[in-house]
Amino acid sequence: MDASELHPILQFLQDRVPFDSLDEVTLCQCCKSLTIGYYGKAAGFVPLEPDNPQLYIVRSGAFEVRDKEGELLDRLGEGDYFGFPSLLSGEHANTQVAILEDGLVYHLPPEMFDLLRQKSRQFDRFFNRAFAKRLRHQGRFKAKDLTTTSRITSLMSQTPLTIDMKATVAEASRLMRSVRVSSVLVIDNHKLVGILTDRDLRNRVLAENLDGNLPVHQAMTTTPVVIESNALVFEAMLLMSAHNIHHLPVIENGQAKGIVTSTDILRGQSSQPLLLIGEIERQKDITSLIQVSKQIPLLLQNLISADARAEEIGRVLTSVTDALTRRLIVLNQQILGEAPMAFCWLAFGSQGRQDQAACSDQDNGLLLAHEPDEAAAGYFETLSRAVCKGLDECGYIYCPGDIMAQNPKWRMSLEKWQSVFDKWVNTPEPKALMHASIFFDMRSVYGPQSLFDGLQDSVLSKTKGNDIFLAGLTGNSLTSAPPLGFFRKFVLERDGSEVKGIDLKHKGNALINDIARVYALSAGIKEVNTAKRIRALMEQNIINRKDALNLADAHEFIAHMRLSNQGYQYTHSLPITNYLMPKSVSSLVRHQLRDAFKVVHDGQVGLKLKMMRSY
Repeated sequence: MDASELHPILQFLQDRVPFDSLDEVTLCQCCKSLTIGYYGKAAGFVPLEPDNPQLYIVRSGAFEVRDKEGELLDRLGEGDYFGFPSLLSGEHANTQVAILEDGLVYHLPPEMFDLLRQKSRQFDRFFNRAFAKRLRHQGRFKAKDLTTTSRITSLMSQTPLTIDMKATVAEASRLMRSVRVSSVLVIDNHKLVGILTDRDLRNRVLAENLDGNLPVHQAMTTTPVVIESNALVFEAMLLMSAHNIHHLPVIENGQAKGIVTSTDILRGQSSQPLLLIGEIERQKDITSLIQVSKQIPLLLQNLISADARAEEIGRVLTSVTDALTRRLIVLNQQILGEAPMAFCWLAFGSQGRQDQAACSDQDNGLLLAHEPDEAAAGYFETLSRAVCKGLDECGYIYCPGDIMAQNPKWRMSLEKWQSVFDKWVNTPEPKALMHASIFFDMRSVYGPQSLFDGLQDSVLSKTKGNDIFLAGLTGNSLTSAPPLGFFRKFVLERDGSEVKGIDLKHKGNALINDIARVYALSAGIKEVNTAKRIRALMEQNIINRKDALNLADAHEFIAHMRLSNQGYQYTHSLPITNYLMPKSVSSLVRHQLRDAFKVVHDGQVGLKLKMMRSY
């Protein structure tokens, strides 16, 4: 390799961790030992040679590292590495490297890799840490005792009890008794049409004084909540908690594959989140509920310590908040009496998106079926004040902006909510656009889904394809930028105590939330969780696959750093904030954060080009 070929390689490596730790002579020696390989997407996978381990340095292109079961372990781009586990362990590679985009890769021979480890402690430490992280990541996906990563098939009954919908409830009861189960799946022409549980028999047959000749289809729960067979146990937990059910049919291609119960999950997993939710639902008074809520910070620390994905942590914490909210509503209704009309308790912001972290405040509202009279208005004022007060006492502080159901401004009938959203969409003034970042991420925590759907469908019909509103919303989202300055150095923010740091929430995750929200509203997508929005946008080709995956990865990485930092703050008795001190993390993490913020910047540029063409 002559000097003209060597120079660009030298320039590339000397800016890359950990090659930047090598002296110039050693780095030149390293560059001369490299060979170059081209890998085309059509080939599918990089041919890793078992008897010829090498360090692969990605110069261009995109790759995915997956284990033998196909689980994603890492996604790689320019400046990333693979092949080092074999060099460090001496064992044959047990992973596959898929080629996502055509790429050039430098090959570093094992002899030079060992020499560089001997010459530079930083070089050696970098790859040992990378290897340890890969093992943790791989082990996290393989651990069968972790509820958040186990498949539902590991717990479900493989031969579910079924009965024809035309059978009688007496026949169903005898069948359930003989097998000693509390539910039976109802089938019509091989398709699942319902589920009959002990609760159904008690409430719809015995309590109504009906006899055993009643057809099953008249007593069953129709269109039951179901879950796909490839789902995680974690997702089953969330569904069962959200719908307050204890039996969850497992389906595959529309047919019943099995059934999982809350007992199955408790027996097989001893899940702390589910146990906590169960404990919340058992509390008989508000004082004891507040006491139980004190376990939430410990739950968060356990999830952080287990190195769970930030997306999973957000959904677990939000499911606990939802359970608390529902229980507060039920307990206060036991005091106040039955509500005078149907209503939905609305969650906005982080609770709406299901991405709560530490130090979350309240963002909620009340949706009423119709305009209340004076007595009904008094009832809902008392109820909402009591629930908001209970949430505050459980650790969810009052919203500084007073966006809460106890504020009559955010306690309205369906017709008035629709009118408010119409005004925001049709006259997108600055205040309306500011509200959009909170109110357009909404979800019903309690109440009939049909009532909430009436509001959400109305809102999405107004935002879909609304160029003026979307352009204004885009412009508002671009008033803040990720913390990158010239030469990709960090631009530091200051919090209230004047301590410099990077605001990972408002200068990172919130900006990605903004990007996903604008695209989702433009397409009428119902999802409000940012990760789910990005996946839906990719599936509908609104964002191309590469940009969507980069955006999802950046969102997960920044959120993970935010949670890890809050875990450190908690264990060291420091104030819990969203600020990260750059000097507190390694050069590798700073490098990864810069890349993540660059993805956010590119996402903002793409959004501006697409949504503000006529603005």
